[in-house]
Amino acid sequence: MKIIVHPQRGDYKLFFYDRHFVEAEGAVELSKTSKGFRPKNYRLRTPGKRQYSNTPTKDLISRLRNADVRLTGESKNFEAFLNDLQINFSYLRACRTCILENRITPLKNKNAVKYGKEYICLDCAEKELRREIGFLGKMGGISTAHLERLLSLYMDLDKVLSMVQPERVNLKDTVFDILESHKVPRTTYLKDLSLPQAFKDASGVERLMPVQELCVKAGLLEGKDQLVVAATASGKTFIGELAGVKNQSEGRGNMLFLVPLVALANQKYNRFSERYAFLDVALQTGVSRINLPETKVKAKRTLKANIIVGTYEGIDNILRRGRTIPNIGTVVIDEVQTLEDSERGHRLDGLISRLKYVAPNAQFLYLSATIGMPHLLAEKLGANLVTYNERPVPLERHLIFVDRKQKIDAIKSLVTREYRNKSSKGYKGQSIVFTFSRARCHEIADAIGGKAQAYHAGLSAKERRFVEEKFEKGEISAVVTTAALAAGVDFPASQVIFDALAMGIKWLTVQDFYQMMGRAGRPDYHDLGKVVILAEPGAGYSRESRLTEEEVAISLLKGEMEEVAPVYDDEESSEEFVSHAVVCKGDEAGLHQMCEKMVGEMSDVYPVLKKEGYISLSNGKVTLSPFAKVMAEHFIGIERLRRIRRLTKKVKNPVEIVAELDCEPIEESASSKR
Repeated sequence: MKIIVHPQRGDYKLFFYDRHFVEAEGAVELSKTSKGFRPKNYRLRTPGKRQYSNTPTKDLISRLRNADVRLTGESKNFEAFLNDLQINFSYLRACRTCILENRITPLKNKNAVKYGKEYICLDCAEKELRREIGFLGKMGGISTAHLERLLSLYMDLDKVLSMVQPERVNLKDTVFDILESHKVPRTTYLKDLSLPQAFKDASGVERLMPVQELCVKAGLLEGKDQLVVAATASGKTFIGELAGVKNQSEGRGNMLFLVPLVALANQKYNRFSERYAFLDVALQTGVSRINLPETKVKAKRTLKANIIVGTYEGIDNILRRGRTIPNIGTVVIDEVQTLEDSERGHRLDGLISRLKYVAPNAQFLYLSATIGMPHLLAEKLGANLVTYNERPVPLERHLIFVDRKQKIDAIKSLVTREYRNKSSKGYKGQSIVFTFSRARCHEIADAIGGKAQAYHAGLSAKERRFVEEKFEKGEISAVVTTAALAAGVDFPASQVIFDALAMGIKWLTVQDFYQMMGRAGRPDYHDLGKVVILAEPGAGYSRESRLTEEEVAISLLKGEMEEVAPVYDDEESSEEFVSHAVVCKGDEAGLHQMCEKMVGEMSDVYPVLKKEGYISLSNGKVTLSPFAKVMAEHFIGIERLRRIRRLTKKVKNPVEIVAELDCEPIEESASSKR
């Protein structure tokens, strides 16, 4: 028999075990006599009975003499009693919470969970965790399972609970995982490559970065098309510069460097203009509809420059209007993961196909930090794949569950503490905070204080440049921006904070998340990057998805990017079809060639366009109606054109027509967009 003694206030709880089963439970007090401590008020009950029955103390002493006695904690009085009667005993580490529920769970290294100043068993710790989660309201099953997994991993309930409604955010306790950095191998000196001396002198580069070295070895300087997938700040832009300047210097044509956003195009234009003064650099971003001084960027706008920096739409508009871009030798498509964008993916896909048609001998370079199954995309693009997955700076990823009303206080604390840090390179810790709306940007920035600035597409170009310059000088602690502007944010931040995981009313994709996450930690500035997700349990942003924000957070942190394989509906396909027809000047063979070179799958829109009179075909020549040319030039498809034509018959005021277009939904095609 085994008797387990648990000291309590005023008495001792007793458990009588026959092998592994509880034979009886009891309670006893001790009183001090002339002979020492002796038992009194001994009570006993057998399983199945509610009431204790008074029992002679000599029965207890007899049982103790013939049993394996274990104490769950120190008790000088009980130990003295046992010693007086020469009864041997030992100690048993047991879960106190279980004892309160009249059961014994021995604590061993495998099941002992730290909780405050004591240890409890894993089962009790999980119950306590669920109880705390219950106070938060509705938390998804994925999130609960994640916290239980962390509990099993850390065996520290306090640490796991610090991720749920933390009173003071402590990043030491909220690490989801760490993406380790790797030692940078020695690479080739730039001076040893066959490049123009003026370029070598102006570049400011001594050695190639690892991904640049891989590209050179894979034929970058021999004109090979390449899809380059590497982390943010790994040196992808310079890969385009290497090829573009070399091709230009050897008479193979000028460079097009294309980016998704105007702000990013302006940054690249300024950088190239300052660095390569011996070359002509031009900017093509389209014409601003708002004629304000601050929206005007002083820049060359020629199509004959050695380097033309442009947005996708800025260059595409030139082609869609039937104009030509002469002497193209290199085409760099930055942020090529935009192919996955539900709004703009088909347009980038079509643009790439059109550029291949007008510049068949050009070298094409596709750059991205985030592409799922890149080998398949490289095959579709007809490019060699170069990947470099090693991070130059380690990245800590943190997940914290917190109510929406507490998020701003948490962000303020995180930003303030990070700004106090200084890296070994001498730079202060600065943060990028991503949120879901422009109004929220200002709300968070105002709460942080004068050391933070809102940054979004609603600001003027002058206002955005002001923020960029202040951040670059280390004069502000954080920029608060929208997820929609993520691709255009090029701030050297050490910390990225997610106030929300939605872009508008849709959850971020894994590609979006990795793109934004990659902004944390730059090798020339920081020793460590941090990513912090503040997830609200139970929060939802879309009726289309039942996932809650904290479940989305875990899915993103664990997620894998999918293959780039879009399927275009009639609206998207018709827009690209007529744009191809403009570029090939109606040549049927050229039109089919461009359609076949697209990454995505187009629907068969020719019969519809022909039936409605937008195109006609005769002797291998495709003729576009004026309406079809409008579709191409104004980036609209057949569904939107139908709506415009219908509205012009009913509404005379152009402003009212635009308002109706924004409010009236486009009919969904049977084809899936993604």
